[in-house]
Amino acid sequence: MTNAILALDDVVFAYRPDRPVLAGCSFRLSPGERVGLIGPTGSGKTTLLALIVGLLRPAAGRIEVFGKVRRSEGDFHEVRARAGLLFQDADDQLFCPTVAEDVAFGPLNLGKSRQEVRLVVADTLRSLGLAGYEDRITYQLSGGEKRLVALATVLAMQPELLLLDEPTASLDEEATDRVAEILLNLPQAMILVSHDQQFLKRTATRVVRLRAGRLEDARLP
Repeated sequence: MTNAILALDDVVFAYRPDRPVLAGCSFRLSPGERVGLIGPTGSGKTTLLALIVGLLRPAAGRIEVFGKVRRSEGDFHEVRARAGLLFQDADDQLFCPTVAEDVAFGPLNLGKSRQEVRLVVADTLRSLGLAGYEDRITYQLSGGEKRLVALATVLAMQPELLLLDEPTASLDEEATDRVAEILLNLPQAMILVSHDQQFLKRTATRVVRLRAGRLEDARLP
């Protein structure tokens, strides 16, 4: 075991046997680190996040999260309760009729009281500039608004690990700045998948690139 919050060792994954996505991928994430993950579209960045929370399973290699090696579905139940995954497409994350219901869903399922959840929902929405959105119909929101609500659903669960896939997609400059400030003030370790180099320069403590199925240290220009 390691003192890393997340450790990947020689992870291999392919959707098709003749086209590996990850080919011996290794990585360490220490408590409090904010790691930017870059790479071309289709290189496997989203796949990597899905493997970390057990939505996909590797063909080979080892995944250790929160100090335990994770193999079975049961192993990953705990991971998904303690890690927050922001999906690349906000519509995959939002399924309740209203914004408040979407943001409340996770905390309620973690056993918080309805009074606690109301406070969490209000505080989280306020932090993202969405105060007053509680009763808005989710599917009627703009792309940027949906993105912020999806992020709110993750942050409201107060996870120990954040896995954020394109957290600033569809956001204007003001909203991007707000998200960056929030992330900079959070204590959690996080992986930030993004094509926005300025955002990563501002938020990430280091950057890695996914290339040919492996992770390597990277520097932004």
